[in-house]
Amino acid sequence: MQVSKLSTLTLAVAAAVALSACGKKDDTAQSGAASAPAQAAGATEVKIGFAAPLTGPQSHYGEEYKNGVTLAIEDANAEKPTLGGKPVTFVLDAQDDQADPKTATQLAQKFVDEKVAGIIGHFNSGTAIPASKIYSDAGIPMIAMATSPVFTAQGFKNTFRSMTSDTQQGGVMGKFAVDKLHAKRIVIVDDRTAYGQGLADEFEKSARAAGGDVVKREFTNDKATDFTAILTSIKGVNPDVVFYGGADAQSAPMVKQMKRLGIKAPLISGEMTRTPTFLQLAGKEAEGTIASLAGLPLEQMPGGKDYETRYKARFKADVATYSPYGYDATRTLIQAMEQANSADPKVYLPVLAKITHQGVTSSNWTYDDKGDLKDGGITVYKVENGQWKVMETIGGGAAAKDASAAK
Repeated sequence: MQVSKLSTLTLAVAAAVALSACGKKDDTAQSGAASAPAQAAGATEVKIGFAAPLTGPQSHYGEEYKNGVTLAIEDANAEKPTLGGKPVTFVLDAQDDQADPKTATQLAQKFVDEKVAGIIGHFNSGTAIPASKIYSDAGIPMIAMATSPVFTAQGFKNTFRSMTSDTQQGGVMGKFAVDKLHAKRIVIVDDRTAYGQGLADEFEKSARAAGGDVVKREFTNDKATDFTAILTSIKGVNPDVVFYGGADAQSAPMVKQMKRLGIKAPLISGEMTRTPTFLQLAGKEAEGTIASLAGLPLEQMPGGKDYETRYKARFKADVATYSPYGYDATRTLIQAMEQANSADPKVYLPVLAKITHQGVTSSNWTYDDKGDLKDGGITVYKVENGQWKVMETIGGGAAAKDASAAK
């Protein structure tokens, strides 16, 4: 197990790095510094780039994700790592891509110019996909949180995931809605991002294959908060369930407005809805919402309990959703360097592609030839009494757990 209790090093925050993009002032100053751990005498710095939304409505995703990466780097440095027989210190350069594709590609070029050893991120599919071409051209490995099937379907040798793809998650949820929730009349809404639309597309294919009837398909955007017109139209078709592909900044007001309009169908969504933030934003109207999340519940993860204890001690906060996957991705990247005895991407990339890692989220973190995780599973949750409660875990080596609400 890679998560034995280790002493934690103190990170010192370096000065913000300006983003050179057509003379534009860097809007990412908050997160633009490289985290420089206390360094052993004579140790060589190995810089790992990180990119995610650290400001704006999706910043809670990015900050928690970054915490997992930070903890992984601290743990790795506590082990006094060496490469090529010489001591090294892993340094995190965390940048805010604002969930914006243009900013993401600018950051990607910045990381390439700085010759980082590897990339953790990007978080969103809409940022990871365009950035991946830049990293691929430079030969720099990236392990992204992106779930769109397009990300690893491009044929790049440097792209890897830290969560299951939308193909699996959407497929599981479409079948679940029909088989377990007995939904016949299904409405689908997505936010037209690469993530939201991709997840909704996979849900639709699976629901139709299971015998469900998709009676309406609508779309919005990832900045909207008023869904009255869409929901009024949806109410008229009397759906059994409403599936939403998108983030909690939209799904929370959407479910509140559904209840206000008297739509009795439950809202179903993906992992960007299965968050503490959704519960806070939606309040009592969150009750009955169903959402999926890749992998096992935290308490059932191989290293989940130990990770939760150490995470709370380090960050004085609860584990939300993404940090364990950021932790495992970072430890996997570093393990590949250590096994290859080099931080040179050309040397350790082939090792990363064939690696087996015993992590927090999985005891068998391995990749297929596309860079997708082999040992993927999905857990379905439902909001009950203001908390996310497990309904069922499907795949990933875990026995399925059926809740009475799903029978």
